[in-house]
Amino acid sequence: MMGMNPRQMKKLMRQMGIKMEELDGVEEVIIRLEDREIVIREPAVTVITAHGERSYQIVGEEEIREVLRIPEEDIRLVMEQTGADYETAKKSLEETKGDIAEAIIKLGGA
Repeated sequence: MMGMNPRQMKKLMRQMGIKMEELDGVEEVIIRLEDREIVIREPAVTVITAHGERSYQIVGEEEIREVLRIPEEDIRLVMEQTGADYETAKKSLEETKGDIAEAIIKLGGA
């Protein structure tokens, strides 16, 4: 396929049942993992449709964000031990990076 002009390439792809289109107006793409997020700002996104399947090609600068997910049962435990409301218990766990004992002590429970 080397040396093939873009018009020939599009024709060949069409014959193979492959459709490509640029997705306009994309501001960012976020890929959420268990402990972090991969954020791609102002990406170039191409949608490729082949054999009834859609694939996305994403090109851009990535940023990695660490994410702390606090389990509901941890929040409930801190609430029970301290008498704190849901938001206060959750905030305390976030501030202590999920350390239940430290969150309880911080709120004056035990």
